[in-house]
Amino acid sequence: MRRNDKEITRRAEIDAIIRDCEVCRLALAVADEPYLVPVSFGYDGLNLYFHTAAAGRKIDFISANNRVCFEFDRDVRLVEHPDQACKWTFTFESVIGFGTVHELCTAEEKAGGLNRIMEQYSGRRWEFDPAALGQTRVWRIAITSVTGKRSATKEV
Repeated sequence: MRRNDKEITRRAEIDAIIRDCEVCRLALAVADEPYLVPVSFGYDGLNLYFHTAAAGRKIDFISANNRVCFEFDRDVRLVEHPDQACKWTFTFESVIGFGTVHELCTAEEKAGGLNRIMEQYSGRRWEFDPAALGQTRVWRIAITSVTGKRSATKEV
């Protein structure tokens, strides 16, 4: 990270940012074509979880390259300056990380991944219909690296 003064180094703070977010932005790439998509997600401290339909663009990209980048942000706020355009800025906290995507294939694995997602939004575990599990693809991102950044600027 270029600006060490903005880096969040405590993993507990990074985890808190992730857990406080509602959307994960997932970046995929094949050859020279990037693809960025917002996804609902679950988090267990080491892995992220998301689900997809049986087929689609995300799956095409993952099949070609299972290395991904992900991003979270919270508390984003515009800070205006009354006289100088170059002094306009944002305050925020963000997390950017990298990992590899792996499909969860058994009904037990899928239910576990879906429960991570549901725990993120509902705070509890759920039972899943076996037929629905058969039609849903569930994925785990094994996180290989993660960094946090905080930009806090005083208002003018």
